[in-house]
Amino acid sequence: MSVPASTDKDIVTLIGAGLAGTLMAILLAQRGHKVRLYERLPDMRREIIPAGRSINLALAARGIRGLEIAGVMEKVLPLLIPMPGRLLHAVDGTLTFVPYGQREHEVIYSISRPGLNRILLDAAEEAGVEIHFRHGAVDADFRLDCVLMRNEATGAGYELPLRRVIAADGAGSPLRRALVENLQANCSEDLLEHAYKELTLPPDAHGGHRIHKNALHIWPRGGFMLIALPNLNGSFTVTLFLPQTGPESFETLRDLDSVQAFFDQHFPDIAELMPGLAREFLQHPTGVMGTIRCDRWTLDDRLLLIGDAAHAITPFHGQGMNCAFEDCRELDLLLQQHSNWSDAFAAFEHTRRPNTDAIADMAIENYQEMRDTVRHPKFQLQKALSLELERRFPDRFVPRYSMVMFHDEIPYSVAFERGRIQEAILAELTHSAASLDQIDFAAASALIQAKLPPI
Repeated sequence: MSVPASTDKDIVTLIGAGLAGTLMAILLAQRGHKVRLYERLPDMRREIIPAGRSINLALAARGIRGLEIAGVMEKVLPLLIPMPGRLLHAVDGTLTFVPYGQREHEVIYSISRPGLNRILLDAAEEAGVEIHFRHGAVDADFRLDCVLMRNEATGAGYELPLRRVIAADGAGSPLRRALVENLQANCSEDLLEHAYKELTLPPDAHGGHRIHKNALHIWPRGGFMLIALPNLNGSFTVTLFLPQTGPESFETLRDLDSVQAFFDQHFPDIAELMPGLAREFLQHPTGVMGTIRCDRWTLDDRLLLIGDAAHAITPFHGQGMNCAFEDCRELDLLLQQHSNWSDAFAAFEHTRRPNTDAIADMAIENYQEMRDTVRHPKFQLQKALSLELERRFPDRFVPRYSMVMFHDEIPYSVAFERGRIQEAILAELTHSAASLDQIDFAAASALIQAKLPPI
């Protein structure tokens, strides 16, 4: 039995018309629910909104599946740039390509955040969702069962019923804060000591890409790194991840000369392609990153947090959007399986939390890998061995990265636990080896058969 479709008296309220909020609104409307979606910002399809987060993202299997269920993937396809692997840039200019997988479909895609959001907004309206821009939630009153709203155009406050409210209003969610402050929910916000700044590698004179188009570029430098994702207009979005304080940090890059000298020293190959680099660096904001864990996402059938509002993660596994889209897919499925909203909301929190905890941990671990570990020969060997073991034992050994990015049927928590086991196997097999031909594959077979049950 599924949750019955809503009548006018049983409206589903979505707070936040970002990626997760719009996708969730589409899925609910397609199930016959009457949905009203509120967004604090103006309509990005009609007004220019200053960028607050990355303008492009990495789309992978979990996100693709959600878009397919919503019926919008065909419209999304023209926005995609395939990236089958990482292209590592050494300080001396040496390039090393590291594939993400070994099958044709095992690629991730660079996609424009605003471009995708516009498609989802159009699809939501086509599905019958009422969208109210410049209306944002500011708090919740759990005694009076209402969401306190504000019309951003007039400053006027008003109330909405706190019933079947789904908050997709981001990492700074006022409704999560209300749960913490009024219902004693425990919430941790662990900010990284590293921050980020976005820059632009412009296209060449003919509108083409100045560096290889079909790759996620990484300049790993141990304690920090630079990455670049391609855009359709020939540019790249370049992001520097750097400590906030210390000898080489954002606090030391305060003027044109210090910025230019830093990039010339650590990223000379790309610095020469970005003539406005230092000025853009000083003009653009520095963003913070962190992990949010909250022990309560629900309040019976009145409120549910999804996406970053419930479990914001760092960007280093490219799963923030994909995880949020998987939230939408899981909630849509649970609403079909349960006869009331309260049970569906509770089941969502219970089943989803182990997976969001797992991807949060894996994202942090991936930062260490991207900025440092990828540079080392042992990592390259273990990566090659990992792919070889997958070829030999496809039902038992799947690289953790592949489980996360290409296998949406494998929960994050399973990928995390199997990944730990596989990491130990790889370490044991490569302990005394310098190349694949020195690997004892008989020992590999015995380890895998003993420690990894079939997936």
